Amino acid sequence: MRIVFMGTPKAAVPSLERLLSDGHEICAVYTQPDRPSGRGNKITFSPIKECALHQNIPVFQPTKIRTSEALEEYRSHSADVAVVVAYGRILPDTFLTAFPKGAINVHFSLLPKYRGAAPVNWAIVNGEVETGVTTMQMDVGLDTGDILLQRATKIKVSENAIDLMERLSAIGAELLSATLMDLGNLKPVKQDESAATFAPIMKREDGLIDWQMSAGNIANRVRGFQPFPASFTFIDRAKLTLWQANLAETTSDAPSGTVLTANGDIFEVACGDRSVLTVGEVQPEGKRRMSVRDFLNGAKPQIGTILGE
Repeated sequence: MRIVFMGTPKAAVPSLERLLSDGHEICAVYTQPDRPSGRGNKITFSPIKECALHQNIPVFQPTKIRTSEALEEYRSHSADVAVVVAYGRILPDTFLTAFPKGAINVHFSLLPKYRGAAPVNWAIVNGEVETGVTTMQMDVGLDTGDILLQRATKIKVSENAIDLMERLSAIGAELLSATLMDLGNLKPVKQDESAATFAPIMKREDGLIDWQMSAGNIANRVRGFQPFPASFTFIDRAKLTLWQANLAETTSDAPSGTVLTANGDIFEVACGDRSVLTVGEVQPEGKRRMSVRDFLNGAKPQIGTILGE
């Protein structure tokens, strides 16, 4: 099949590689424009661009897609279908209908749950025990197209969003392969609008820990808000990012945010509903990520200190 592939992040790479290994002809790759990143603001290529260039596939990075020129260029590829995996842009109807088989999307949730930009993160944050991948025939709505195939997977208890995304990207590549292999025989299924939920793009302030929440909910947010915005609090007015934390078996009547234990490998904080959070890995402001033991050896927080103040 002749395909235009549209994607940007690392999570899209397994799908592109699978299409190539399946023998499809990738006539063009569309990805987001190069942007500066890192401390030196150096221009970096997206993972999809790097993959495409390595495979000698033409790369297109339009800054605007809602123009006649962009549409003309897009149509000139004369593909059978477009495949979209985390491209990062809402496509107009003219793009979705430009090719005979339309546009197929790989979405990292079990639609209609978690439509939007960050389905993997919010699934973990909200304490879901199961998620998955959906392939769908795209329409002009936000992840509202008809479902082609779905595959579910359990979310591991200690799995963070980075680890889960890596697993789902592999599952997505397999599901995409199966979808295209049987595309002519699949019967698209309408989504149940009454079951739809939204997974909006995350903001920095989402990462600020509210110690009034239960320790279980906070632990989910620590796992889910990775790599951005990360879950953070303040200790002695300095930012402290939490990278790993778990619900403790103990309880406490201390005010939420109170440091209960800070010794050796044990750093425990009182949370809402009398629950306790055990912190495992942190990053003090301006320093590297480190184990709790390394942090406690240097910072030596006092028992009774209230985090967040």
